[in-house]
Amino acid sequence: MRFAVISDIHGNKDALHAVIKDIRSRKINDIFNLGDSLYGPLFPIETYRMIKEANIKSIKGNCDRLLESNFSENPTVQYCIDKLEEEHREWLRNLPFSIEVDDLYFCHASPTSDEEYLVNQISNGNLTIKDNNELVNESEKVTQNIIFCGHSHIPMITYLPNNKVIVNPGSVGLPAYEEFEPFYYKMESGNPLAKYVIVEKIDNEYSFEQISIPYNTSLSIFYSNLNNRKDWATALEKGKF
Repeated sequence: MRFAVISDIHGNKDALHAVIKDIRSRKINDIFNLGDSLYGPLFPIETYRMIKEANIKSIKGNCDRLLESNFSENPTVQYCIDKLEEEHREWLRNLPFSIEVDDLYFCHASPTSDEEYLVNQISNGNLTIKDNNELVNESEKVTQNIIFCGHSHIPMITYLPNNKVIVNPGSVGLPAYEEFEPFYYKMESGNPLAKYVIVEKIDNEYSFEQISIPYNTSLSIFYSNLNNRKDWATALEKGKF
């Protein structure tokens, strides 16, 4: 068994193109997508087409839910909504919360929420990792031993004392972001590369290879500035603020 896991594309078609090209060059056919696929000031329709053409198995992220409405006070959400047609809305509505395959569990953020970080926690504006007891309790909510989650945009592999593993592939299309609620904090991967993970199972043992791919960010940066998202432009250029 050999497959790729991607997450948090956020409408960045150029990053997704580079990642798919790299995955195919490694003779990998199966790709799982952990959600937040189309939202952003970039290219939602082109991204949707690439996901469909590559037959990528996708789940729903919290930002995917935002695009199911007809109106938003958030200009970036509205930018995407205005571009979507019924085909795209139906696809978003029908995305599952999670996917389960054998000993593998795929979710966007955690097994119980598409907004709450599974591994990370924010304390006084700082990003930390939850203690093992809390992570064991959270992971015991699913029967599978390998749990894939995105949402934080930070690549991470966490081995737990209950023999479970939590894998975050990082973000394909947005290497850093800022949040202002309930207080200000930022997530930073530290570089502008597109990220994903390769998973391989040999003799019942799983291995994980974290991959970072360079790509031409100029068009995405241009559209971020054009759509008044200088924060996205900075994130795409530097991977940090």
